[in-house]
Amino acid sequence: MVLDFYKLTEQPFGVTPDSRFLYLGPKHREALASLVYGTESNRGFLALIAKPGMGKTSLLYHYLSYLRDKARTAFVFRTDCDSREFIRHVLLDLGVDVAGMDLPGMHDTLNRLLTEEMRLGRRFVLVIDEAQNLDEKVLESVRLLSNFETPWMKLMQIVLAGQPQLADHLASPSMAQLRQRVSMVIKLDPFTHDEVNAYIDHRLRVAGCSKPEIFSANARKLIAEHGEGIPRNINNLCFNALSLGCALQKKTIGRDIVLEVIADLDLEPLREQKPVAKKPADISPQPKSVFLSEIKKRSIFSRWIPSVAITSALLIGLSWFAVHAERRSPERVRPSANAAFVPAAPARVLAPVTTQASSSASPTVPDEREAASIQPEPTSEDVRVLPGQTLYQISVNKLGRYDDQVLEKLRGLNPNLKDPDLILSGQKLRIPSVTLPPTDPQRAAEQASNAASAEAGKQ
Repeated sequence: MVLDFYKLTEQPFGVTPDSRFLYLGPKHREALASLVYGTESNRGFLALIAKPGMGKTSLLYHYLSYLRDKARTAFVFRTDCDSREFIRHVLLDLGVDVAGMDLPGMHDTLNRLLTEEMRLGRRFVLVIDEAQNLDEKVLESVRLLSNFETPWMKLMQIVLAGQPQLADHLASPSMAQLRQRVSMVIKLDPFTHDEVNAYIDHRLRVAGCSKPEIFSANARKLIAEHGEGIPRNINNLCFNALSLGCALQKKTIGRDIVLEVIADLDLEPLREQKPVAKKPADISPQPKSVFLSEIKKRSIFSRWIPSVAITSALLIGLSWFAVHAERRSPERVRPSANAAFVPAAPARVLAPVTTQASSSASPTVPDEREAASIQPEPTSEDVRVLPGQTLYQISVNKLGRYDDQVLEKLRGLNPNLKDPDLILSGQKLRIPSVTLPPTDPQRAAEQASNAASAEAGKQ
């Protein structure tokens, strides 16, 4: 149905590594040329590394097709195996019956094959796809295969192709011997925007499309950005865009159709959300995809009006309740005129001691007016710790003393003050804004000083 609607002879964005649809852009042509040159130069080990979906397998098939009449080849892609199974896969791809063979026997058989190919004047090339899945022990067995050689040439050329994890394996210290034998490391970088356009046109042309403009310029730009320049992602987006465009009877695929496809391929809403309690400091805003936010604009706009209306009604109701509660609260707590006045317990007032004679007089008892005039708890102020300044210096400068009472007061105002001997330069501390009343030892010292002065005056 899709093929008839867009007048295509076959599916242009399939999932199989069909060499006819291989787009040899600048990066892929360079990688292919490096593979051919490394093989013809008898370099031993070659490594082809690229992100998933970059077309490594398609490029390897094209490379093996080039070597068909020039060398004997073996292609291994089942790499989740041990050393014995790996050699078995190599021999099976070469058409050798390995029934009943042990590992030394398989090595002898492979050695005879390599020697025979050398006598015939042909190279032997072993290509290992998905090599990032090979265990280190298997990679070591692959390294030992390179020991099949003569004094003047290697009997086997080996190509290791895999994802970036392969680079991690080769870079590990335990793989130093294998890494030293890899003479060329070939990389495949993602497509640029221009290469994405050429890639789409190439596959449409191979599929018999006579109108490459089936994808609009805005749609192509969006596919290039969201597909990250990876051919497999581009294929998925284009395939689904053609399917949706056919369902909507759209001859041209526009930006709106691609946005809809991106939303359909998004797996995030389908993931199981597991609630995890986090501290407020640990919660950070998560970046949102510009494409998904654009897709969800209309649905968000259609839901915000009822939410705002309900929220506004609740706020008006709470405001009315708060205003009326504030108006009624003084009437409930205002005492009646006939109610008996019970003064608060008088605070302890210390009369200043000026002379020895006055110290022996009876203490002054404050009356009710003096008790009523007693000020409430002193306010506090913030100070910034200067470089090299200690808590003792700050307390003496601001409060006139430093003792257990002052330290207890400072701890109450600064809950985060765990170690009084450890304060940092620039740290903000909260201290009482007025001097605290003196302690008994301080008061005794002041009285002794005043008495000494009075006695000296009499003489």
